[in-house]
Amino acid sequence: MNLVTTMIIITTTLSLILATLSFWLPQLNPDAEKLSPYECGFDPLGSARLPFSLRFFLVAILFLLFDLEIALLLPLPWGNQLTSPLTTLSWTTTILVLLTLGLAYEWMQGGLEWAE
Repeated sequence: MNLVTTMIIITTTLSLILATLSFWLPQLNPDAEKLSPYECGFDPLGSARLPFSLRFFLVAILFLLFDLEIALLLPLPWGNQLTSPLTTLSWTTTILVLLTLGLAYEWMQGGLEWAE
């Protein structure tokens, strides 16, 4: 057997074992809270006309912003191989300084406080 066939057999077997275990390991007697859907803290059976929590929206946007920061900084290790690595370093520093200033501003304004 060659290496590719062996790898396919190993990954398929491991996937089947993990999928089978995931059906057997969870508790078999879930309670009402585990069975109820959870949608952003709203009661799923209540009125749909309730105002949306601005705090939840702000935390979600901040999470997306800092998640995007990681995506922007991922190609950094390859930036050293460019003709001018100093340009890469300056852009990276600019991105990090702007995001750090934004985080400090949100922190001072109390935007990161979940409970009042």
